[in-house]
Amino acid sequence: MPTPPPTGPLVTRDSLRADVLRCGVRPGETLLVHSSLSSLGWVNGGAVAVVQALLDALGPRGTLVVPAQTADLSDPAVWSNPPVPEEWWPAIRATMPAYDPRRTPTRGVGVIPETVRTWPGALRSAHPHTSFAAVGPRAAEITEGHAPDCRLGERSPLAKLEAIGARVLLLGAGYDSCTSFHLAEYRIPAPLVEVGRPGPGGWETLTEVSISSDRFDELGHDFERDRPVRHGTAGAARVRLFPVADAVAYAERWLPLHRPPEEDFSHPPV
Repeated sequence: MPTPPPTGPLVTRDSLRADVLRCGVRPGETLLVHSSLSSLGWVNGGAVAVVQALLDALGPRGTLVVPAQTADLSDPAVWSNPPVPEEWWPAIRATMPAYDPRRTPTRGVGVIPETVRTWPGALRSAHPHTSFAAVGPRAAEITEGHAPDCRLGERSPLAKLEAIGARVLLLGAGYDSCTSFHLAEYRIPAPLVEVGRPGPGGWETLTEVSISSDRFDELGHDFERDRPVRHGTAGAARVRLFPVADAVAYAERWLPLHRPPEEDFSHPPV
């Protein structure tokens, strides 16, 4: 049976650049992008064309930032999609390769962030679970100093993005992928959790703030109801654009009211 032709729309580097500029992206700004390639339509050039279009829109003074998470570098005891047999856990912990910012691929964030991670001149932060990759003149400033015991808190790139006035672009992605909301979890009473991972000297366990994207879709719905969020389309994808600082401040107020702090969110973000 022949493969059916794509339904479109046809998206190119130039058309996508024009779309995101029309949605409000500004040349020279710092932009944290959460994305879904499949939501855009038929993209000529795939993820490479998307990254080129975003860099074109930001220009030489702008900086592109993406999540570059590696949630698979975690304790197999908490894996659920899929789980692995319990008898495998000791061997997995003993043999799992440690995180290497240059070599470890992203996991669970899509092909566009992986393309940014490998882009010429890209820099990546040092956290083994929740790194960020960046391209542009502020890349070093944003990615340096990501503390090994602070996934998405005050000593992560998120706090730097908030401080410098960066904005979030949800490019076909939903609020469940909005990492900015996690920074709020570090500023409200939140449970702590033991987090296991491979380290340079073997398996290690750290105490961290427990984080989860549970109810982030509901949080995002209320956020854009109450705060100014720019809306538009890029190709076939829905686009939302807003400041990191606005998202964090709103989540700081919303989460204590709508998501009890005593709930246990022990799994790593995906």
